[in-house]
Amino acid sequence: MTYKTLLVEEGDGILTVTLNRPDVHNAFNDELIAEAIDLFENIGARDVRAIVLRGTGPNFCAGADLNWMSKMVSYTREQNIHDSSLLAKMYALMNDCPVPLIGRIQGAAIGGGVGLVSVCDIAIAARDAKFGLSEVKLGILPAVISPYVIAKIGVSHARALFFTGERFDAERALRIGLVHRMVEDAESLDAAVEETLKQLRSSGPEAVRECKKLIAFVATNEAVESIPYTIDAISTRRVSDEGQQGMQAFLRKEKAPWAK
Repeated sequence: MTYKTLLVEEGDGILTVTLNRPDVHNAFNDELIAEAIDLFENIGARDVRAIVLRGTGPNFCAGADLNWMSKMVSYTREQNIHDSSLLAKMYALMNDCPVPLIGRIQGAAIGGGVGLVSVCDIAIAARDAKFGLSEVKLGILPAVISPYVIAKIGVSHARALFFTGERFDAERALRIGLVHRMVEDAESLDAAVEETLKQLRSSGPEAVRECKKLIAFVATNEAVESIPYTIDAISTRRVSDEGQQGMQAFLRKEKAPWAK
């Protein structure tokens, strides 16, 4: 499907999703949210190994579009609930998509842009990237994105950054766990993303999907529920076709069939 605010390309088992509103630094509005929901609702039907999320132009995502926000000033509480529910649905779908989501972060990632970084399973940023959770400067909250940001950076860093709304650099983002890798410049981002994709291609595609389910379950359940889940998960994988092929290839000192 062709979208107005997103560029979607698929090739070699990788789906590349590009935020395509460079005139507003890829800030999102109701149209982008609707298109992202439509795309990620149907991700499970695509035979892809990973998704790369990126932005057109010098910036990743400046958060909410000012023109869109100007409409909110006159919204009723009920209208705000409807609007926020759609935004929450977008983030939830991206966070829960069945394959790894890789963020290619350049320039600014502000407000909701940090939310997008937080739902990425692997985030790679250029050294000159800038981040900020500036909602408090407007008298509002980073509410909808908070479950994902707090899960990524922890309560302590969330307190400092949510309260002050301060801007911070990629080195700090790396240190607090918002991003996983930093490269020297935007030109190095593509090579770093490709290195990550190469690693993913050498992993069992079904195992990667099951790993994502495993992490989500263990992170949100007590040990008494998690332990039986983990026993069942590993037992199922060991007898699966992919697990059998991978273990036998390892014992024969050969490459797994999906890695060839």
